[in-house]
Amino acid sequence: MASVRAFGPWLAVLAVVLLLDALRLRVLAAVVSVAWLVWCVWSWVRPARRRSRRD
Repeated sequence: MASVRAFGPWLAVLAVVLLLDALRLRVLAAVVSVAWLVWCVWSWVRPARRRSRRD
């Protein structure tokens, strides 16, 4: 079930882009698409978060 939940954000962005395209707001749809792509790439290549060490 967790793997199905992972598709939620992807499907939501797809729905928003398709809705904006249907409303002929193609520039805004392109902006949303590029922003989503940038966020995806950043989330894949960002450095690992360091956990705080409590000694």
